[in-house]
Amino acid sequence: MRRVAMAACATAGLFCIASAGPAAAACQVAKIAELPVTLVGQRAMVDAKFGAHQTRFIVDSGAFYSTLSRASAAEFELPTQPAPPTFRLRGINGDTSAAIAKAKNLTLAGIVLPPVEFLVGGSDTGTAGLLGQNILGLADVEYDLPHGMVRLLKVTGCANVGLAYWVGDKPYSTIPLERGPAGPFKPHTVGTVSVNGVKMRAVFDTGATSTIMTLAAAKRAGVTPTSPGVVTAGTATGIGSKQVQAWFAPFDKIDLGGEIIPHPKFRIANMDLDGDILIGFDFFLTHRMFVSNANHQIYMTYEGGRLFGITPVGARSAAGERIDLTDRAAAPTDAEGFGRRGAVLMSQHKFAQALPDFDKAVAMAPQDGRYLYLRGEARMALGQTLLASADLDKAVALMPEDAEARLTRARLRLGHRDPDGAAEDIKAADRILPTASDHRLQLAGLYNGIDQPEAAISNYDAWLKMHSEDADRASAYNGRCWSRALLNRELARALSDCNTALRLRPGHFAFLDSRALVYLRLGKLDAAIADYDAALQVRPREAWPLYARAIAEKRAGKTDAADADRKAALAINPDVAKRAAKFGLEG
Repeated sequence: MRRVAMAACATAGLFCIASAGPAAAACQVAKIAELPVTLVGQRAMVDAKFGAHQTRFIVDSGAFYSTLSRASAAEFELPTQPAPPTFRLRGINGDTSAAIAKAKNLTLAGIVLPPVEFLVGGSDTGTAGLLGQNILGLADVEYDLPHGMVRLLKVTGCANVGLAYWVGDKPYSTIPLERGPAGPFKPHTVGTVSVNGVKMRAVFDTGATSTIMTLAAAKRAGVTPTSPGVVTAGTATGIGSKQVQAWFAPFDKIDLGGEIIPHPKFRIANMDLDGDILIGFDFFLTHRMFVSNANHQIYMTYEGGRLFGITPVGARSAAGERIDLTDRAAAPTDAEGFGRRGAVLMSQHKFAQALPDFDKAVAMAPQDGRYLYLRGEARMALGQTLLASADLDKAVALMPEDAEARLTRARLRLGHRDPDGAAEDIKAADRILPTASDHRLQLAGLYNGIDQPEAAISNYDAWLKMHSEDADRASAYNGRCWSRALLNRELARALSDCNTALRLRPGHFAFLDSRALVYLRLGKLDAAIADYDAALQVRPREAWPLYARAIAEKRAGKTDAADADRKAALAINPDVAKRAAKFGLEG
């Protein structure tokens, strides 16, 4: 880590970097735009509008170009044209076809942009799409996620000046950026780091929810999926429809430009990547970073917090001096500022600490439902369900046409066994959402949750039509299979959907359970029992598959097994028989 002697002054959108050296005297950093960012889970969101349509983008420094989902392009009525047949959007788990759209009416964080092109395609992100390097990489960019801000900057005369203007006399780290081909923007932010003493090409990617390394790179660092301490970590997904197995692995140390973190843990996976390791959102959330494409350097400071599976007890410079991590940023003065700071704390899983900020935001802007909604989410995470419900009720009253608030309250009401209340919100969201909305997959699942499979099927159909290449297609196929099985109709199509889902994700509990019900409806009892057996191997204390297997066993003449399964199912959930009877499945 290095020390810096500089001060920052701000006048008319200009930072003046002052130092004793002659190089710094001529250095100017002009602010092009300041983008307030709201952190939602492990994503950094920036508000945008297409004409009158309000939406959000994920800030994704790993996307070489800004993207829209096909559903979003249709929702915002943007004409598209096919990309050349040889062009494919590539991600960590494969690739996908793409189209091109030009937006002439885009406003980003209140700034009206000139016409801008988007690539159309890829997996559903739950937002309009990704804000990529054709916007973020046009000049220099500061990622200040710990304070909920991204700044686009123009640097002149700063070739030999450290640009971590916020540090005062604290140490900061630098990582040289890889120089790519000359062009109007930089396709990726790539630097060199060291893991277990092995040099790695690191892609700094705000769009990756957590740091992840390729299996080949991990092997060079002496770690494989069978190494001591390595555990499975589910699957990794990206831009295409594939999913890859991931593991959570410990390493000896990682060195990022002189910032050394001992005993880190991060995911490893067998994936395609333009580099060895993605440095993801977890890193950005704990660092303030100035990415200077002009100087080909990253300047960064650790701002505190849990990183790479550990919670550091402190931070020290390379000389062993303790670094003061006290946040001296000015306190918020308005509801927007308190709301952003609370969202940062929520992303850090500091839900209790976030509540006072949301309280202030609500007090300052009592008619703005957004802050009630955020406070409700924090209270849900803390298990304060009654208070969360009250906040969501007020938020929906203030924002009755907000589909996201409706869907969140529907999930809460379902959890409280209030199907009638959930149905009210689900139907309202169905009315509000455009036909092509990305949220229709979630809506379809909620319809199944209130046992309205007919409406679920229409939403699965709409979502699948707009998402020909998406990592969530397996879930959509399974949901549609389950809906048809409940209705006891189009069983051949239901079986095809379930088989497709299981080809994409073999051995998945819910998919096996759905196909078993199809086989039961078809009278293929041995096949039904085999799938229920496999599902219960994964989750042995689930009432529905136990009860349904009992029905199959009874019809197959296996009376003793049927009686045992029925008794076990009713002990777990006494209402399971009533639900089965609702769909013509008598035990």
